[in-house]
Amino acid sequence: MITTITLNAAIDKLYRLETFQPGKVNRVSSCAATAGGKGLNVSRAVALLGEPVLATGFCGGHSGAFLKELLSQDQISSSFVPIAGETRTCINLIDGTGTSTELLEPGAPVDEDDLQRFNVHFDALLQETQLTVFSGSLPCGCPEDFYAWLIRCAHNRGVRTILDASGGALAKGIAAKPYLIKPNLEELEVLTGTSIHSKKDAAREAVKLHESGIACVVISLGKEGALLACKEGVFEGTPPDVPVKNTVGCGDSMVAAFAVAIARNYSAEAALQLALSVSSANAMCEKTGFFHLDDLAAILCKGQVNRLG
Repeated sequence: MITTITLNAAIDKLYRLETFQPGKVNRVSSCAATAGGKGLNVSRAVALLGEPVLATGFCGGHSGAFLKELLSQDQISSSFVPIAGETRTCINLIDGTGTSTELLEPGAPVDEDDLQRFNVHFDALLQETQLTVFSGSLPCGCPEDFYAWLIRCAHNRGVRTILDASGGALAKGIAAKPYLIKPNLEELEVLTGTSIHSKKDAAREAVKLHESGIACVVISLGKEGALLACKEGVFEGTPPDVPVKNTVGCGDSMVAAFAVAIARNYSAEAALQLALSVSSANAMCEKTGFFHLDDLAAILCKGQVNRLG
């Protein structure tokens, strides 16, 4: 089973409108709500790919109850640690030109008691977990090294880990040597303290991170695809050309594909090919962190994966 950890979960609301004009009344033409937070986007994609998945993290209040209801509708099992505060709501506004504007609430704070209860809960879940995915921001009150602590707990149980975070949570987290990380170029620059001007620069830094003890280093290149540095070599993946409806959640779907590929012992090339296809199928769908299996089947293996020298 794959377990996803979303410590700062959210209700994601997608609003579509013809035009977005700051300072004026804006009428929404359609809206949709999903259980959000990066880890829950990962959960949906893992489930669609046919792997057992369990979602955990913190949630609370009426929004927290709604979040669990939305996950149930997506046929995703969940086991959250309750907190006193209300689960946050995040809004994505997409206008007629396809421009996206996101409004992200900070989330309810957690305290030492919440963190201790989560530690106990997480340790119990590790008994039946094959791989854990840590995604997204940390709630207020959560120390920056909390992911690192949880990753070490997972490693002590022989469970592989994926970390998809940014800022201090990523910098502290990689000290625990997760099995896979997926920074984008901006996050890579912050993480390494270097300026990235080309794919060659990015590949060089990815190799350094791999050699530091991280088995798989994936560098997200947005619409240009991704790089992968691992023991099998360094690979560049270019995604298939698809009609784009919504790019929010594409990175999370890519993480989900890598999680499934690791669980199924795919080769590096096959893992990257699946990740490119799933991410692209996500972009073809309006729903955040979602894709249609027919779309995936139509584009599967149409991306290009090349080994770099």
